[in-house]
Amino acid sequence: MRAARYYDRNDVRIEDVPAPEVTDGSVAIDVAWCGICGTDLHEYVDGPIFVPPCGHPNPVSGEAAPLTIGHEMSGVVAAVGAGVDDLQVGDHVVVEPYIIADDVDTGPASTDYHLSPNMNFIGLGGRGGGLSERIVVQRRWVHRVSKDVPLDQAALIEPLAVGYHALQRSGAGAGAFALITGAGPIGLLTAAVCKAKGLTVAISEPSSLRRSRAAETGVADHVFDPTQVDVVEAVRGLTGGRGADVGFECTSVQPALDTLFDALRPQAVLVVVSIWGHPGSVDMQKLVLKEIDMRGTIAYVNNHAETIALVENGTVDLAPFITGRIGLDELVTVGYDTLLHHNETAVKILVSPSGAGLPAGV
Repeated sequence: MRAARYYDRNDVRIEDVPAPEVTDGSVAIDVAWCGICGTDLHEYVDGPIFVPPCGHPNPVSGEAAPLTIGHEMSGVVAAVGAGVDDLQVGDHVVVEPYIIADDVDTGPASTDYHLSPNMNFIGLGGRGGGLSERIVVQRRWVHRVSKDVPLDQAALIEPLAVGYHALQRSGAGAGAFALITGAGPIGLLTAAVCKAKGLTVAISEPSSLRRSRAAETGVADHVFDPTQVDVVEAVRGLTGGRGADVGFECTSVQPALDTLFDALRPQAVLVVVSIWGHPGSVDMQKLVLKEIDMRGTIAYVNNHAETIALVENGTVDLAPFITGRIGLDELVTVGYDTLLHHNETAVKILVSPSGAGLPAGV
């Protein structure tokens, strides 16, 4: 089968690899769609970060580069291993793409399995990836999705879960005013979760396309172009001079982080959602004098069920955030190039590893 393989920084190759075999307790999935994530771009430009470098295997997966990438995936169950009796061939599913040691409690009451030692992600740290025609995953990490949800939209459930957990980390609830810097996929999907939970949302984003998506989809009540508007003053004007209650940094860009420190009210919460491939700086005086509570957030932890429910019941519509669909051969030349050098023209680009989801002739 064909797969995208990460070798090193700026070195991703489309290759033929053996198809994985179903084992006891596992599920084989024919991948329908896999999204290109900002983390994938960081790995390509700045990595390896999560990808274990050649010669330095991840202690849990035992794998190192080169390995198959892709972690935002949806697909159809192709086979189940012995002991799997609650999924069947033909079910539509998404993957919670964790690589976690077998002795870690990942049960429904766990709130920290995503922080366990040597944690990594399927499609970054080994165990196959969604940028391949088929993947085999342990049953624990496979979540059924209603067939009423199109599989291309289902591929966005993984990043939507990132937004769900980010809001959970913030502690903010209905009635709070949230400022989100960045209307890329994570910023927009975090905004979608915030709106679903009753927050007032403002987004700061320089890309006109991404601002339009934020406004047209209704995930933001206020949308600012930071090159034209003083975002700090605008937020103060909307909050009676107080400032935002919570901020979500979704860009890994220093000016965006600085804007949040100035736009947040005293004792507000600032959640850093983006993966930074380079060091950032914090104005410690503002952190101290405003008593800002700055928090990190990584991925999700037992959030997929609630996130899937938001999509299945129609509270969140994922369709408008998909701006491109490509084949595996276009991953680097079209997908990466667009998102790295022309990201004002796209939000989420999906890849069909088999090409089955693409129009004829593409």
